[in-house]
Amino acid sequence: MQKPLIIHDPVHKTIILDEFEQMVLNTRHVQRLRNIQQLALVDHVYPGAKHTRFEHSIGTMHMASVIGRSLSLDVDDIRKVRLAGLLHDVGHSAFSHAVENVLKRNPSLQPDVMGKKFIRHEAFSKDIISRIFPQDNYIARYVEAEFATDPFDFFDEISRIATGDTSSISKPYLAQLIAGDVDADRIDFLLRDSYHTGVSFGLIDVDQIIGSLIIKDDNVVLGSCDGSTYGDDMALTAAESLLISRAHHYTAIIHNPRTQAARVMLLHSLEDALECFRNVFGQDAAKDEILRFFTEYNDYDLLNFIRSNASDSSIVLLDDLRDGRLYVPIARLSQKILRPSTRMALSTIARHGLATKRLEARIARELGDVLVDLTVASGVPKSMRIVMDDKDGFFYDESALANGLVRAISRQLSLTAFSHPDIVTEGDSSAVLMELGRVVDDLSPRLLKFTREDQYLPIEGIILLFYTVHSIFTVEKQGFISIPRLRHITWLYRTIRELSTFPRLRNLFDYSFHERYGFPYSEKVFEDIQVLVAMGIVDEDLRYYEKDGRFRQSYEYVLTWEGVEYAEVLSEAYRPELDEMFSYLSINKHSIRRDMVTIPSNRYTSKKRPAGVR
Repeated sequence: MQKPLIIHDPVHKTIILDEFEQMVLNTRHVQRLRNIQQLALVDHVYPGAKHTRFEHSIGTMHMASVIGRSLSLDVDDIRKVRLAGLLHDVGHSAFSHAVENVLKRNPSLQPDVMGKKFIRHEAFSKDIISRIFPQDNYIARYVEAEFATDPFDFFDEISRIATGDTSSISKPYLAQLIAGDVDADRIDFLLRDSYHTGVSFGLIDVDQIIGSLIIKDDNVVLGSCDGSTYGDDMALTAAESLLISRAHHYTAIIHNPRTQAARVMLLHSLEDALECFRNVFGQDAAKDEILRFFTEYNDYDLLNFIRSNASDSSIVLLDDLRDGRLYVPIARLSQKILRPSTRMALSTIARHGLATKRLEARIARELGDVLVDLTVASGVPKSMRIVMDDKDGFFYDESALANGLVRAISRQLSLTAFSHPDIVTEGDSSAVLMELGRVVDDLSPRLLKFTREDQYLPIEGIILLFYTVHSIFTVEKQGFISIPRLRHITWLYRTIRELSTFPRLRNLFDYSFHERYGFPYSEKVFEDIQVLVAMGIVDEDLRYYEKDGRFRQSYEYVLTWEGVEYAEVLSEAYRPELDEMFSYLSINKHSIRRDMVTIPSNRYTSKKRPAGVR
């Protein structure tokens, strides 16, 4: 038997790997992570941020076992979550998320693996774990002897745990330990990124957070072990601290303008190299090469690929990046200075890679000699549950702070134009900013229209649903307007699922639902609603109510006037779908749980004209 391997980690101190974990650690897929930086290019801003996916994977493995022991999991389950933590990033591309965007921005180059198009690193991780690892003879024999199971079945389960796929596994909470709202992956990267960047935002009370996790109905939820009110409050506080760190992590690291500059320089040169490569060797060869980005390449390999294939101008760009000559921001738009309609258009474009690429290219042509980066926060926490007074609900319903933080993350959007440091002059930056704003106002609606012609945009279906309710119930007279405010988000879940069964609306409401919480729930619907709130299209009101002797809180939703105007523009593109929704909701309007809010018209509308009338 092989001796345990002792690793001295700067974050978690001593980590011990058993014989099987060492066997997996020494495979080429895990060793590849030694030369992929965890925070690709962030070392241009924080020089200490040179830690790798390799050490993060070991840290995630360790945190998974710490959580597992706290939850009193059995030995085999702890071994599974440790292995899943070690393997969860094996499908990450070189330079991590900076390169992953290539898949979304270039649909024609998305690689085919076993007949499926892969567009996220989780898909590569799942495939490597479930298909490649069982083919290793030494590993396969060990699994058969130690776990008394078929290696393919074993690693299929590990792949689901590692990627947060709770389907088809008997214990879904195991997957939530690696890829949930409060999980081993997030805890490690917040601690590790904070340590290596020197930014203290990632400091969290790990013991308090882990001690606040319990298992209920096969889900990991927040709660106190003793069931006390104070214990419930501390569980909320612990989870809130993690969310605060996450929100600050985005601001300080991901949305730092210098980080954006390095990212857009690399992405621009890489896409140019891929285009040159495709022109010489063909599209299939380019797709195969992208597959290697996620399965074989490390950061050095990717840089060599660019140097071997890119045009001279892109190689100069890469030289500037190597030498630390980062492009500088000459104009930057954020959600704070954009009107809601433009904000919403940019938010939608930013979540569709090809549209983002087109917008950035058009703006660059309009402004000349610039690189453009449109960035929006991702990974909004969605489904954490909390037990209070023996009843469970959503963490974000119970905590107004958590709800606000989710909104804060959702609204983090920036559009920045960068120029070479040698050609930046002491000109009037406000003039450049005004020109960028003008170009964006002109381009974003038109580009969104082209995107809409290629594919349905489900978030626009939710806007139209709000607009239909608004149209049915809104009344304006004698200088006052009465508008409907939906009482609870669960009505939206149920209605969207129902409308998705209509043939004409199936693609517009392309959301998946589950009923693990006793009602139809969709993480993507929740995320899209939070985006609408953050962008100023929908307003979210906090309401307190008494139930079972305890005061609780919930959120109500109403379409803003900016949302009405935005929906009226959308209605031109979705007239048949809108008519279908209007017909259904008019017949079933008695079931729409709502309050009517009456306010002076001039406080709601931006134009003096009747509102909400079809």
